[in-house]
Amino acid sequence: MTDEIPNKNEDKNDQDSDIGVASLSTSPDGVSAPEDETSPEYQRPSIWQLALPSILGNLSYTIVGMVQTKFVGELGPQALAAVGAGQRVMFAMLAILMAVSAGTTALVARAWGAGDYEEASRVTMASLVLGGALSLVVATLGFFFADSMAGVFGLDAQTLAMATENIRLLAFFNVAFAGMLILGAALRASGDAWTPLWISGGVNLINLPLLYAFIFGHWGMPQMGVAGAAAAAGIAFTIGSLVQLILWVKQKFRVRHVVNGWWRKARLRQLLDIGYPAALEQGVFQLGFFIFLIVIGNNYGTEAFAAYNIGVNILAVCMTIGFGFSIAGSTLVGQHLGAKDFDGAARSGWRSLWLAVVSMGSVGLLVIAFAQELAEYFIGDGPQTIIYTVQFIYVLGAMMPLLAVEFAIGGALRGAGDTRFPLVTTVLGLLVMRCGLAAIAAYLGAPVVWVYAALVGDYVLKSIMLIWRFRQGRWKTIVPDSYTGQ
Repeated sequence: MTDEIPNKNEDKNDQDSDIGVASLSTSPDGVSAPEDETSPEYQRPSIWQLALPSILGNLSYTIVGMVQTKFVGELGPQALAAVGAGQRVMFAMLAILMAVSAGTTALVARAWGAGDYEEASRVTMASLVLGGALSLVVATLGFFFADSMAGVFGLDAQTLAMATENIRLLAFFNVAFAGMLILGAALRASGDAWTPLWISGGVNLINLPLLYAFIFGHWGMPQMGVAGAAAAAGIAFTIGSLVQLILWVKQKFRVRHVVNGWWRKARLRQLLDIGYPAALEQGVFQLGFFIFLIVIGNNYGTEAFAAYNIGVNILAVCMTIGFGFSIAGSTLVGQHLGAKDFDGAARSGWRSLWLAVVSMGSVGLLVIAFAQELAEYFIGDGPQTIIYTVQFIYVLGAMMPLLAVEFAIGGALRGAGDTRFPLVTTVLGLLVMRCGLAAIAAYLGAPVVWVYAALVGDYVLKSIMLIWRFRQGRWKTIVPDSYTGQ
C-alpha cells in the first residue's frame, strides 16, 4: 500500500455500497479492496488469464468484421472500398479516445497493483468524463467534414458518396464507442478481462442480425447498403455501452462508480501527461495510414484500395491475438510496477512477447496458406481485386512475428506509462519508412505489391527500436511514485 492514498473519508457512502461482481472488504486503514486480493495467497492473474478473454472478445469483433466484409462484398469492390475508407476515418476519430484509454490503463493498473483501489475508481471516473467530452468534439467534426475526410483517398464519385454517408453515421455513434473503450480499459487494467468479454459478446450478437437487416433491407428494415454496416455497429455499441454504464453505476464492477474526489488537477494532469503522447502517436498512426492509402488509391485505383482493406480484415484474427497479449502485458507491467516489483514487470513483458510471436506467427502462416481461397470467398466476382488481396496477404501475413513485437512490447511500455517512445517508433516506422518507401515505389511506377511491401521496412524498424527500449529499462521509473490524484 502506498503512502499516496486519497482521503478515504471522501465518498464514504459509496464505500459502503454493494458492488455485486467483486465484493469489497475494508482494510484497517479504510481502503476498500476486493476480498480475495487482501489475502496473502492472492496472486496476480497470469498472462493467459488476461489475454484469453481479450482475444476471445476481439475475435468476436473480428468475426463480425469478416461477416460485414462478406455482406458488403456482395455489393461490389466500390462498396468494400467505401467501408474501408469509413473504417479508416473512424479509427482516426477514435485516436484521441485510445490516448485517454492508454492513460486509464497505466494509472488504474498502477493503483491496483499498489492496493489503492479508490484511486483506481477515481481515475476511471475522470477518464470517462474526459473521454466523453472529447468524443463529442470529435464526433461533431467527423459529421460535418465527412465528405472532405473521405475525399482524400482518391475514390470515384460513387464510392466517395457511400464512404461519406458511412463516416457520418459512425461519427453520430462516437460517444457510445468512447464509453465501451474507456470503461473496458479500466476493467482490464484492474485484472477483470472477463466482464468486457461478455459485454462485447452481447454487442456482436446484436450486431450480426442488424448487419443483415440494414445492408440488404430484410425484416422490414430499410435497405441501406454500405451505410447499413455503420448503422448496425452504432446501434449495437450504443446498447452495449448503456448496459456497461448502468452496471457500473449500480456498483456491479470491481472498479467502482464514484461521485466525489475524482476531479483533481494532479490526476487529470497525470492522465494527460501519459495520454497526450499516445494521442500524438495515434494521430501519426492515422496520418500514416491515410498517406499510405492515398498513395494506393490515387496511383492504383479502387481495386488495390479495396484489396488492402479486405486483406487487413482477413488477417484481423492475427491482430486480435496481438491485442490480447498487448492488454495482458500492459496490465501486468502496470500492476507489478505499482507493487514495486520491477523484475516481475520485465518478465511479464517478455513472456507476452514470445507468446504473441508464436501465436500470431502460426496463424499468419495458416492464413497465407489459404490466401487464394479466402480472397475468393470474401470478394466473389472481382479477379483483379482477388489478385491484389492475395499479394497483400502474403506480405502482411509474413510480418506477423514482427507485428507481435509492436503489440506486446508496445503495450508493455504503455502500461508502464512510457507513451513517448512508441510515438517515436511510429513516426519513424510508419510515417517515414512505410510511407516513404510506398511513395518511392509509386513514383517509379512499380506494381502495387511493392507498395504493400513497404510494410516490411516499417515493422523491422519498429521491432528493433521497441526491443532496444524495453531492454534498456528506463520505462520502470518513467512515472513517478506520486501517480495518484492528490
